[in-house]
Amino acid sequence: MQRHADSTQAGDGPEAEQDEGPLLAQQTSFRTGLCSARCGLALVLHVSLFMAYALRVGLSIAIVAMTNSSSPHGSAGITPNGSHRGFARGAPVYNWSAETQGIVLSSFFYGYGLTQALGGYCSGRVGGKHVLGSGLLLTSVLTLLVPQAADLGVSFLIGLQVLLGLAEGVIFPAQYTLWAKWAPPLERSRLMNIADAGCTFGTFCALLVAGIICQSLGWPFVFYIFGGVGCAWCLCWFLLVYEDPAHHPWISAGEREYIVLSLAHQGSSHGRSLPLVAMAKSLPLWAIAIACFCTDWLFYMLLTSMPTFMSDVLHFDLTENGLLSALPYVGNGLGHILAGLLADFLLARRVFGTAAVRKLFSALGMLLPAVCLVAVPYIGCSSTAAVVLLTLALTIISMTGAGININHIDIAPSWWHCKLRSKTEA
Repeated sequence: MQRHADSTQAGDGPEAEQDEGPLLAQQTSFRTGLCSARCGLALVLHVSLFMAYALRVGLSIAIVAMTNSSSPHGSAGITPNGSHRGFARGAPVYNWSAETQGIVLSSFFYGYGLTQALGGYCSGRVGGKHVLGSGLLLTSVLTLLVPQAADLGVSFLIGLQVLLGLAEGVIFPAQYTLWAKWAPPLERSRLMNIADAGCTFGTFCALLVAGIICQSLGWPFVFYIFGGVGCAWCLCWFLLVYEDPAHHPWISAGEREYIVLSLAHQGSSHGRSLPLVAMAKSLPLWAIAIACFCTDWLFYMLLTSMPTFMSDVLHFDLTENGLLSALPYVGNGLGHILAGLLADFLLARRVFGTAAVRKLFSALGMLLPAVCLVAVPYIGCSSTAAVVLLTLALTIISMTGAGININHIDIAPSWWHCKLRSKTEA
């Protein structure tokens, strides 16, 4: 016990424990493929994250249609072709500067960062199903109000974006709480990456469809359609998802036993109090946090700014903008799935240990996209080269889905279990 505690403090305890032998050793190797309850959860989460990101990025493409800084009418509500606002091409046009647009797009993250830790703690207390479903439902309802907020003024829209960030900030922590109860260690990468691929496919479809909606129906319908579909999906979420295998009514006894046995060594990942001092001193925690910050900086910068870059720098029209802005996310979604399969393959065959796999995928997933992004300013206004580099960057960054994006689940349950056992023995 002392040896394990020391190695955990040094940052490689869970990995070292897992590297000493197969994670599931001689336990049952129950597999049911696509018919398993855990795979069903991955698919439901895939659609849920698809919806969450579609709701998130709708404004990124719609703001191109919402703004026309060269229009003399500005926020008066008349488009350059003289039609009235509110319907199809007569939707309102606002005279917002590039700086104002940047503030509007970034205001989402003011709220998003505030509910990450709170979402994780609440998920541990009341369950990830309820927290994630409530966050997604509130996000969908607030999305329906975006056109009205924009009509009231940019300050109202910024405030609504902050509220959207607060609502959506609980979704990812709640997802991790569910996977801590559902994902066997040797299947963790593939299951989580199948779910996470919904983020990028949702982004792809939203950017592609939003441009078409803006030109055919008017930009307000982007929010009405996306918000309405999101509300409908939340009903499916609450009906289809169960908190853990023990409460699932249709899971087979074999699969339930397999999941429970595979996760037995990890103990519980939640408690009534948080060891904040110990967490602040944890080098592995800081390493994961800093790496996630750097990766998300690149990913979300592209997520919010790529449509504007396509419009203002590469001069694509609205339909082309949506298509080309969405293209890199096809590679990212497929990359997530392939990275998860490859990581689990390397772990199952014991080619690398858990720590080595997480470090390798994290390093490649951060370094190579950075090189691609740095190269973009040096290619001039070559639209083909820019799209290729951005597609490569977002495809390769998906490797972090099998690295730092999962690493905290590798260490958190075991860390808690070690602390609880230490207190008991004391």
